Amino acid sequence: MKTDANVVHLNKMVSDTAHSAAGRLPASLIQVRDRAANQLKQALQALFDNADDTLFDMADRATSNAEQNAFFEAMRDLRLKRKGIERGFLQKVFESFSSLNHYVVGKPPTLDAVSFDSLSLVQNDELEETVALDSMIAKVLSRDHVALTHLTTRLNVVVSKKLDDKSNPLGPVSLSELFLDSCSGLGVEIKVKLIILKLFEKYVLSGLEQLYSDANAMLVEAGVLPELKSAPPRRSVSHSRPDRHEQADSAERASPAYLDDDVREVFGALQELLSQSRDGLPSRRQAPADAMPISTNDLMRLLSHMQQRAPIQAPMDVDLRAQLEHLLTRASVKSGRVRVVGEVDEDVINLVSMLFEFILDDRSLPDSLKALIARLQIPMLKVAVLDKTFFSRGSHPARRLLNEIATAALGWGDHDHNQRDSLYQKIEQVVQRLLNDFTDDPAIFSELLTDFLAFIGDERRRSELLEQRTRDAEEGSARAELARREVEHALNERLLGKTLPEVVVRLLREAWSKVMMLTCLKHGTDSEQWQASLATMDELIWSVEPQESPEARLRLLELVPGLLKALREGMTSAAFDPFSTSEFFAQLEALHVQAFQRFKRAQFDSERSASNDSEEVQRSALSSLGLELPLLELPPEDEESVSAMVEVVDQIVLLAPGQACAQEDEPVLADDDEALRQVDSLRVGSWVEFQEDEEHKLRCKLAAIIKPTGKFIFVNRTGMKVLEKTRTGLALEFRRDAIRLLDDALLFDRALESVIGNLRRLKGA
Repeated sequence: MKTDANVVHLNKMVSDTAHSAAGRLPASLIQVRDRAANQLKQALQALFDNADDTLFDMADRATSNAEQNAFFEAMRDLRLKRKGIERGFLQKVFESFSSLNHYVVGKPPTLDAVSFDSLSLVQNDELEETVALDSMIAKVLSRDHVALTHLTTRLNVVVSKKLDDKSNPLGPVSLSELFLDSCSGLGVEIKVKLIILKLFEKYVLSGLEQLYSDANAMLVEAGVLPELKSAPPRRSVSHSRPDRHEQADSAERASPAYLDDDVREVFGALQELLSQSRDGLPSRRQAPADAMPISTNDLMRLLSHMQQRAPIQAPMDVDLRAQLEHLLTRASVKSGRVRVVGEVDEDVINLVSMLFEFILDDRSLPDSLKALIARLQIPMLKVAVLDKTFFSRGSHPARRLLNEIATAALGWGDHDHNQRDSLYQKIEQVVQRLLNDFTDDPAIFSELLTDFLAFIGDERRRSELLEQRTRDAEEGSARAELARREVEHALNERLLGKTLPEVVVRLLREAWSKVMMLTCLKHGTDSEQWQASLATMDELIWSVEPQESPEARLRLLELVPGLLKALREGMTSAAFDPFSTSEFFAQLEALHVQAFQRFKRAQFDSERSASNDSEEVQRSALSSLGLELPLLELPPEDEESVSAMVEVVDQIVLLAPGQACAQEDEPVLADDDEALRQVDSLRVGSWVEFQEDEEHKLRCKLAAIIKPTGKFIFVNRTGMKVLEKTRTGLALEFRRDAIRLLDDALLFDRALESVIGNLRRLKGA
């Protein structure tokens, strides 16, 4: 019987080995397995059904072309590999059940979570993946711990293999590892992988509570430990470490938003790194045992005091910790008791300080704008104290505002005039508004973000329009350059090595080349019009070359009228100068008249040679009578009327309008040259910085790569062309270290990755 190809029978997914092993499983466990597989299959389908929309939304909000292309490529890859991932995951689930009645001798467990400490210092992607995975698993264990433990206990009764919650085939650890293994063939960036993991948590792991409930019920019905009673799952109130309970609880009471599980996990991981790396961080003064931590509200008041008194031209290396310490000393003297910043708030201060150290040291930001961004440190610190999602949520308004300012500033050069530049003025306006108006309401960041995005959107539309015009103009120039090369080739092929009248060589180079250029641009080299222009050039050259045969004389008589007509029509269509056209045709007419005279003279000489004998007889007879025969001769050629002849020995080079001389040949580099590989790694939209001389730098964006001519076109942030380079020319710039690629990734994200890497380095030191 033929089955529908769209129906996937779960039992068919098990290999022969799995079938034989599964046959030894108790019937109750097979029932649990099949019910779980059906639920996991439906959850996976929901995951992939929603993945497209999620990735499309992310692409729509992307801040660069490269980021947007990465999301679109991930969508395509996920569609192609979806079925394989679904089948592979369910296959692995079946295999994990099949192995429950088998011991694996000498082999360590394969489903243990990856150790946080075992990651190398440079594996930031793996760190992010591990943190996300641990966070997902921790939430399931917190929510469904009792039900999972009861299921594990019941499974241990019916199988021979010793299980715990980690090795339980339906546990969050096993399922997450199996899903990651099934997705190993996806060629996606870590940002996309984290999105897929989040979807796995939302559509698969979130349904485990029901799965465990059903599985326990089926085993109880089969008589497996019915005395175990599952209590309603309790949600954890605090994930803080034991030594931080007091301050975490007070922070939670001050801000209920901190109860979000994701925030706890991310900020908790950062606190863990900070606590283990504290020896390498700037430490606060040693406080006495009876020191009293100030409340978060008091800290906010101190920060607002510092914010209002911050100088307009604040130095970039300002030490906020020192300023805050000074204010705390004054408060301690006033109250008579030592006051210190609480440990949680101190962690926030350290994190924000490290983030801004990276930001202000980032070479992608122009120095003149770093001074403006440095003034945002206190407002950003205040919003981080108020709202810990600042560290975990990429869409946080304050975080996005900082990223948008940095992205907009990427193409801003230090040579731009600050006072007249609209971008500089807008950023300055945003900074001043935050310093003046932000006290404790983070909503101001959303308002400023909306306004700044509208401003940037207007600027981007204008620059994209000018950039498109630049690309169109360059593509037109490239087509003209290719046509010019075709005409050069045709001229050199017919003229090199020949000796021709100077006027004909000039006519072809100065006038007919323009006709051929227009023909090539309009119709192409495969057209009848192009072939006709070549034929006209060939006929003109033949018509002024020495010809001796009578057949050539007849052909010339037939050819000249049509040739002159074709030349005249072509030069008129190319709008060639009428005065120069008349001069050319006058000289060309003289050449053809001389050609006809040569034919007549040759004919006369032939006839006179044939009748020489009879003339001699006549002369002798007349001479004996005392008479003479008169001589009939053609007039001699006028030497001045004969055009000067020139030999074409040099390659004909046609210059573009405005081009003074031919371009010099560039050195040839090996195909595997490292500098050429660097050039080939450039992508349209990449920002670079050229070191023009010791003092001046030029920031520009690669707007187009004109493939026919091999030219790289660079524009400034307004979309205006500022530079043009060949592939070899760029390679030579890379060789002398005159080019630096600017990192257009989100500034805050790069800063956070750097801080995590540094903390892990300090932890391992």
